[in-house]
Amino acid sequence: MSRFIVNGGQELSGAVGVSGSKNAALAVLAATILSESRCEIDNVPDILDVRSFLKILEIFGARINFSDHRVNVDATDLRSVSVPRDLAQRLRGSILTAGPMLARFGRAAMVQPGGDAIGQRPIDVHLDGFRKLGGRITEKEQIEIEGKLTGTRVVLPVTSVTGTENLIMAATAAQGTTEIRMAATEPHVQDLCHFLVAMGAVIDGIGTPILRISGPSKLHGAQYRICSDEIEAVTFCAAAAATKGEMTITGVDLAHLDAPLALLERMNVVFTAAGNMIHILKPKRPYRGVKITTGVYPQLLTDEQPLFGVLATQVVGDTTIHDWIYEGRQGYLLALKQMGAEVTFGDKNHATISGPTDLHGTEIRTPDLRAGASILIGSLVARGRSVIYNAEIIDRGYEKLDERLNSLGARIERVD
Repeated sequence: MSRFIVNGGQELSGAVGVSGSKNAALAVLAATILSESRCEIDNVPDILDVRSFLKILEIFGARINFSDHRVNVDATDLRSVSVPRDLAQRLRGSILTAGPMLARFGRAAMVQPGGDAIGQRPIDVHLDGFRKLGGRITEKEQIEIEGKLTGTRVVLPVTSVTGTENLIMAATAAQGTTEIRMAATEPHVQDLCHFLVAMGAVIDGIGTPILRISGPSKLHGAQYRICSDEIEAVTFCAAAAATKGEMTITGVDLAHLDAPLALLERMNVVFTAAGNMIHILKPKRPYRGVKITTGVYPQLLTDEQPLFGVLATQVVGDTTIHDWIYEGRQGYLLALKQMGAEVTFGDKNHATISGPTDLHGTEIRTPDLRAGASILIGSLVARGRSVIYNAEIIDRGYEKLDERLNSLGARIERVD
């Protein structure tokens, strides 16, 4: 188990680039299962979740080469097998193998996936969608899906990102047209669609909540570049603002950041944004408390909320947070309370942060990926020394975050 030892109170400054999207990388890598020829994916972040997913593909029989943020996947000799239990429970993204496996082989098997401890994330949306496409599902020690797929109209009961992605991939093999309504529209869902089109799929409505996939498609290998990670961009924005530094963040896609940038502006954070760059400036007036409500894209994402929660400890007044998506998302606020933050809880989905607060160093265990990033930012703001355990949870979604923050003036030591 790794840990970060952080000496706080440092003002961050300088320039940093944003990595490729973790969530897009997992979906696009899952889609390579659909091709019987080689795919080349660029701008892939070198993070633990990607490494775990590549291991799953290798177990399936794919030949993998991963170097310098480029992955070559040759799935020619793939075989239909289930994801090993230990990998499935470690990586929720493993569920994304079900749709393409069902499309290519007519069957898929999986166990209930694991991932972050942020609340219940049932897979009913996936299974109900597979059933509507003609899949027969048996639930025993593992979940088995098989059948010849036929296009149909699927209305998702909730706007599930991975559910949308799985059904898109399965629909590429379905006979006729599949219409997915209430589809997720996140940037990484769009990235998956664009990659599938590059492979030969026919998809209309990309970026809207109504997708139409015409099938069956004979998909081929393709070259593709993963989009930038909008959550990582927000992470660096929050780190710069919370430490009251000045930072240039490059490689961003501003089209994906309307909600978080609008929230920064409401909190009185001074910045400029143009081209592929955000420049956070030193504060000219106190930050102010706001109301924060999460939603589905293009609204503020639940993964971005903890980054604004830690920034809220440094604003004047109360910041109210309503995150209705996951009941366990408030875990990071308990950690910030250990550091001296003034937090009151309404229920499992509501909290109020009162600021500004002088945070102090302490010892904390990271409950989940985004909480880990929030706690790490809190430790940069705090006076004194913090020890953050379970640093490998942060490594799941951020590439060398400690080293990159150190290049901006942080003082973080990794101890394995």
